[in-house]
Amino acid sequence: MTTTARPGAARARPAINLHVLGPIVALLVLVIAGALMNPNFLSYANVTNVLARSAFIGIIAVGMTFVITAGGLDLSVGSMAAFIAGLMILVMNALVPSLGAGATTILAGMGVALLCGLLAGWINGILVTRMRIEAFIVTLGTMGIYRSLVTWVADGGTLSLDFALRDAYGPVYYGGLLGVSWPILVFLLVAILGEIAMRKTAFGRYCAAIGSNDRVARYSSVDVNRVRLLTYVGLGLLVGIATIMYVPRLGSASAATGVLWELEAIAAVIIGGTMLRGGFGRVWGTVVGVLILSLIGNLLNLTDWVSPYLNGAIQGVIIVLAVILQREQRPEG
Repeated sequence: MTTTARPGAARARPAINLHVLGPIVALLVLVIAGALMNPNFLSYANVTNVLARSAFIGIIAVGMTFVITAGGLDLSVGSMAAFIAGLMILVMNALVPSLGAGATTILAGMGVALLCGLLAGWINGILVTRMRIEAFIVTLGTMGIYRSLVTWVADGGTLSLDFALRDAYGPVYYGGLLGVSWPILVFLLVAILGEIAMRKTAFGRYCAAIGSNDRVARYSSVDVNRVRLLTYVGLGLLVGIATIMYVPRLGSASAATGVLWELEAIAAVIIGGTMLRGGFGRVWGTVVGVLILSLIGNLLNLTDWVSPYLNGAIQGVIIVLAVILQREQRPEG
């Protein structure tokens, strides 16, 4: 007896998901292109420098992934970092006469950074969830507030860390473990924890559910306001952590600190495959996005093909292209 196969009965070959492989391919292409353009591109010194400098944006971008996945947005992270850095420096400088330029003063400054980050994130979250103001409006407003406050505190100039503290605080950025600097290690730890939280915990699933349809999430007994508030609080905490790692690098804070950090963080998240409209987030993709942006900036500095001053324009174009691609297909996995 002959059996006729029905159309479509044969197993179709799995299609290649460009939304998953695209960022990885782009990263590999950049690495190969960089190695061909400049022999120093893959040197240990250059690679570690790129990773250390990208760690600040990377730490923030992991938090931004959860905010965007839950249907939110935060434009204030760069200004928030500048304000936190300014407060850290003021507090630590004020404590030097009584506590000295040692670990106690530095730990106090770190505590201030974490507390201020949590508070700033909580304020953004409360305004979005309780007051029901659009996240774009809220964070656009707080972006201006924080930038203005740090300018006012610095009297239009620069807040500089006490020279005695610079020697004691420097190892937080320049030190490390087994040849790997602390910012890179902290970024790696944050990324791993973020990926686990997004993929393996109820919180990550709730973020995706809320971003997809918050009404359905409410009907499913998800505390939408609480989850969204936690995404902003978590992002604020990560801004505080990034600022702790950043301050010893320059030892100062001003109105120019953290400029365009929000653009870089959002660009990294979108490049990595997280949906800008919410509903799907990919932390490992965000890490790849951060590396792509960092390598682009590094290549602009190592070559004279394009001015490095156009880095922001390139990032803007990348965001637009990534969003256009997202309109074509909703990613999976």
